[in-house]
Amino acid sequence: MSMIEPSLIQAIHTHNHILCISHVNPDGDAYGSLLGMGWILHHLGKQVVLAMHDQTSKEFQLLPGAHQIIAPNAVADHYDLIVFLDASSRDRVGSVYQENRHQGIPVAVIDHHVTNTYFGDINWVRPDCAATCQMLVYLADALQVPLTGALAECLLTGIVTDTLCFRTSNTTAEVLEAAMHLIRGGADLATITQRTLNQRSLGVLKLWGMVLSELHFEEGVIWALISREQLKTAGDLSGDGQLSSMLITALEADISATFTEKIDEKGLSAVECSFRAKPGFNVATVALELGGGGHPAASGCTLPGTLAEVTTKVLPALKQVRAIYANQ
Repeated sequence: MSMIEPSLIQAIHTHNHILCISHVNPDGDAYGSLLGMGWILHHLGKQVVLAMHDQTSKEFQLLPGAHQIIAPNAVADHYDLIVFLDASSRDRVGSVYQENRHQGIPVAVIDHHVTNTYFGDINWVRPDCAATCQMLVYLADALQVPLTGALAECLLTGIVTDTLCFRTSNTTAEVLEAAMHLIRGGADLATITQRTLNQRSLGVLKLWGMVLSELHFEEGVIWALISREQLKTAGDLSGDGQLSSMLITALEADISATFTEKIDEKGLSAVECSFRAKPGFNVATVALELGGGGHPAASGCTLPGTLAEVTTKVLPALKQVRAIYANQ
């Protein structure tokens, strides 16, 4: 499991002013890998800038180093290396990366999504890993960076959240070994699990209460529609609060989806789509065709249009995929 792209090691050793960025609507693996890479590079004496398109959500603000993540408007243009973490395509980082400002700066990609488009000058992509943070365990080892303290906490956060605390089908012996390494380094599994998976805000519960009374189910696909008005009523939430992960627990469903109404940066209507699938089904193909990405069991995309327009386009594709895999 230690196969690391040699050119990545060389790039880390030879560059000194490095920008690290991760994807929009960040999850635990995005935060964990971004911060983890920051701690690795800091240990090596590099000048590191960490940036994200979104503000840091509450459940990840306590991660060591989270306060150092800057907003897109604070990102400069004089780096000698840019590292994309947990991002399957260039557009997945939002406005942090701007081609007109950052053109000519070498790009390294560290990611575990099967839908990765290999858009970097250096691409280390490992779909066999359950989390990008698992990959960084191997990278830290290769760079002789101790997997202790803040680094261990950040990396274990990504592994715990992407495996739902070691409950997903891609939880292998190698994932558990990586996690054990981090726990031995001081990361507290119970605290991380409580902080990221076992608590929800009152606003999220209010949102779920509104949405669950109007669920839809057809042909093995369960889905929910979330309007801007409902988000505002619940307390101006930014997303579905992982509702799609809860919906897939329905016995009758093989695929779940949530469609969350947004206003994009241009002031136009858009819909954030979040897909989940049970083992044996694959929603990554649908997400990729629609310009998004992710894993067979968890993926998503954001599409322009209203809730009605987007669901009319997406639901037939989800039902078709479900039928294909159900008949295999």
